[in-house]
Amino acid sequence: MYINDVNIEANIDFELARLAKLARRMDAIFTIPRTRVTIGLDNIFGLIPVIGDTAAFLPAAYIVYRAHKIGASPGTVTLMSLNLVADLLIGSIPIAGDIFDVLCNANLRNYRLLENNLNKKAARAKLVRTAYVLNGSTA
Repeated sequence: MYINDVNIEANIDFELARLAKLARRMDAIFTIPRTRVTIGLDNIFGLIPVIGDTAAFLPAAYIVYRAHKIGASPGTVTLMSLNLVADLLIGSIPIAGDIFDVLCNANLRNYRLLENNLNKKAARAKLVRTAYVLNGSTA
């Protein structure tokens, strides 16, 4: 059985769309009028001591887990995990943590890290594929 590059690309695009939607729900459901500040479920859950931060952690951890599964580099997954831990630890501090959550948007930040990492990997793969073909090898 041969793997079709188009199907792999379509599956990754589909997964990225799902993760982008989740990140937006967690960090940017709506924007405070006349500002660039966004509020999402992470911010709303964070208002509930302990339970809210735990509830917000689960979807955020899922984004990092899926990033690992779809091929993000170990460095990117580590950086995403650090963002996640910082969001959990600092976000659990009353009032200051809530302000940090609103300003940080760790889920959107992690999604952008994932997207940039996968784009760089795809560009490198395309470059290698092009060089391979240009050198007279058959694909």
